[in-house]
Amino acid sequence: MNRFLYSFACLLIHCSLSAQITSPINNPGVIRNSKNIHADTITLADPTIFYHEGTYYLYGTGAPNGFMVYSSTDLKHWQGPVGKQNGYALHKMDSYGTEGFWAPQVFQHGNKFYMAYTANENIAIATSTHPLGPFKQDKKQALNGNTKQIDPFVFFDNGKAYLYYVRLTEGNRIFVATLTDDFRQIKEETIIPCIDAVEPWENTEQSNWPVAEGPTVFKHKELYYLVYSANDFRNPDYAIGYATATQPTGPWKKHPGNPIISRKYFDVNGTGHGDLFRDKSGQLQYVLHTHYSQDKVSPRKTALVKLKFVKEGEEEVLRLVSKDLEFLVR
Repeated sequence: MNRFLYSFACLLIHCSLSAQITSPINNPGVIRNSKNIHADTITLADPTIFYHEGTYYLYGTGAPNGFMVYSSTDLKHWQGPVGKQNGYALHKMDSYGTEGFWAPQVFQHGNKFYMAYTANENIAIATSTHPLGPFKQDKKQALNGNTKQIDPFVFFDNGKAYLYYVRLTEGNRIFVATLTDDFRQIKEETIIPCIDAVEPWENTEQSNWPVAEGPTVFKHKELYYLVYSANDFRNPDYAIGYATATQPTGPWKKHPGNPIISRKYFDVNGTGHGDLFRDKSGQLQYVLHTHYSQDKVSPRKTALVKLKFVKEGEEEVLRLVSKDLEFLVR
């Protein structure tokens, strides 16, 4: 498909998937049966959870004018939206972008909190003094780049800030580059490709525009892990795999057991594009979105799955703890 037409179509689709905001319920919690659609199920796509001083903060794609935020102290009882700007942690009046607010990531560096995000199919980074926001930019600008770029994830290693992100060129492809010290620019001479969707599970519809997106990176022992999603998000086979490397820039070796999270494990379609975090107990969890139902993509529902490392031969591999998919509700 023509790249312009593809990008325009994706923009229209993503902008239409806004979060449904309803009043809090009397008995908040999680639901595990994907066939039950709870009235107060949180519907944030591309979700991320940031933990700070005893509280979990949940952000994601869904609001038309920026990013709402929800909070919880136990991952089961959620409140929100609770952002400082009428529920928004970031509002477009304070930062770059007019539409297409997708895939945020929040991280702390020094005494500041940062939100890396997509708007207008470009990447920007805003700052705040608190995870609830308001996240703002003194100069409302996107990061530099010679193509459309989305889905940022910032990872720190040995004093460097690495940006993992998706460039819309010959498909959705994952790249890495280092950022300047003020996080305002990509060092373009450092851009390196990481992941293309070339394996059968990554492009089940055999599309002319293959999709690998939603990167999350972390280090475990001596290896770097790049967790990503593949297939178009509207495809029921949207799923999650990972690759490993001995350096943050790769080269990346895809896990032969991919995908590790997909609809074959759960009674729900479109499991993908989220973020890894450790809870208070140290348990590794992945927050993700799914299709709303078996025959409806949006609004996409937000859910959690638990992961663990399992020894297989000489290697450790990521595996699901169980086939419990916990949908988040207010």
